[in-house]
Amino acid sequence: MTDAISATDRLFFADMDPDAARRLTRQALEGQEDGELFLEYRQSESTSLEDGRIRSASFDTSRGFGLRGVSGETAAYAHAGEISEAALTRAAATVRAARPGEAGSVAVGPRATNLRLYDPANPLEAMDFPAKAALLAEMDVFARASDSRVTQVMANLSGEWQAVRIIRADGAEVADLRPLVRLNVSVVVEQDGRRETGSYGTGGRFTYARVTTPEVWRAAVAEALRQAVLNLDAVPAPAGEMTVVLGSGWPGILLHEAIGHGLEGDFNRKKTSAFAGLLGQRIAAPGVTVVDDGTIPDRRGSLTVDDEGTPSGRTVMIDDGILVGFIQDRQNARLMGVAPTGNGRRQSHAHIPMPRMTNTVMMNGEHDPAEIIASVKNGLYAVNFGGGQVDITSGKFVFSASEAYLIENGKIGAPVKGATLIGDGPSALTKVSMVGHDMALDAGVGTCGKNGQGVPVGVGQPTMRMDGLTVGGTAAR
Repeated sequence: MTDAISATDRLFFADMDPDAARRLTRQALEGQEDGELFLEYRQSESTSLEDGRIRSASFDTSRGFGLRGVSGETAAYAHAGEISEAALTRAAATVRAARPGEAGSVAVGPRATNLRLYDPANPLEAMDFPAKAALLAEMDVFARASDSRVTQVMANLSGEWQAVRIIRADGAEVADLRPLVRLNVSVVVEQDGRRETGSYGTGGRFTYARVTTPEVWRAAVAEALRQAVLNLDAVPAPAGEMTVVLGSGWPGILLHEAIGHGLEGDFNRKKTSAFAGLLGQRIAAPGVTVVDDGTIPDRRGSLTVDDEGTPSGRTVMIDDGILVGFIQDRQNARLMGVAPTGNGRRQSHAHIPMPRMTNTVMMNGEHDPAEIIASVKNGLYAVNFGGGQVDITSGKFVFSASEAYLIENGKIGAPVKGATLIGDGPSALTKVSMVGHDMALDAGVGTCGKNGQGVPVGVGQPTMRMDGLTVGGTAAR
């Protein structure tokens, strides 16, 4: 962490004495149980192409701080878009004014770590605008040359670099330098008056070099084109209760939304989660193990330390079908009498931290994916998902499948369009009857929303069979 501390010294304390920041933080948090000064510097950019022309290009730099004092269930928070002694003095006065008359014992600070999960280099410094524009134009040309039915190509390359420094009242300090890049492409094809779209994205916590090689961007274009062409022959999805096989990788987004949010500490402490009060009980079929792992190198959802300074961890939430743990930030962990898990995250310095997922993954089972497909007489094979919604309190969810197929007599049949999966989190994992041994992580494109805040996340799972899931479609069975 020493290099990160030095780097953030230059970013945050060019015009402010760091000792003043430490003194004001200590004064603001005196008499509080917990809290921190969160300093943030962020650079972000995005370049988009549509039909062979650059349609938008943006670059943004922001810098600011958030000061938080925590006592019991109360959190006082003040933030500013400048880092100066005057701004911090005003924030400290606000946090002190909200200090309770009587507070509990001071929380023990996060443990230190020397772990590094990603290269701290700023990806925005490694590729200039002409190079990005040329790459996107080449993707357009490649897509159109690949299939004469291509009528529209949209491509985007975006990246950001976030530097954070966390200062606690006890004098402990930690810093992190976080790269993040993403490449996306969408292709529209037309045949006999029918237009269909396919899309693909990839990214992670590394430099542009990992997503801009010809092998990577050509594979991305080819996958988007494959999905679009596939949809030209898609038939209306059936409706009703049926067996559904979820593919590996990105279909883990259903697990993230339908199950993961309900296992966040704040919802369970407040007893608003459908899983509240079920710790130690069976909530999933035997063989289902789900973890939240923020320690996977270079992954989009990974963090060396979370936004409270706690080292990221690997938290087992469901073990062989039994609910064994929740993911926690510091405040909710303290109120629930457990240890924080390194899941205290915030969108920016203007937002208060709360328990959030990192990379949420279902672990491998014992079945071959081909065996799982062959076991289904009639059903649905869902490979990719688009949008979805979930109600945390009830656990009810609705997800639309962007790529799915009929399963007929144990074989993958025609592609279908318009399939939605409908169910509820508490019962969904009890319907799992087979889990594959092909666990895969998503390609690095997930963003999770909660209480108006968005943060990058990852998902993953093996192929799995779910019995008796409700499918919404447009065709009668």
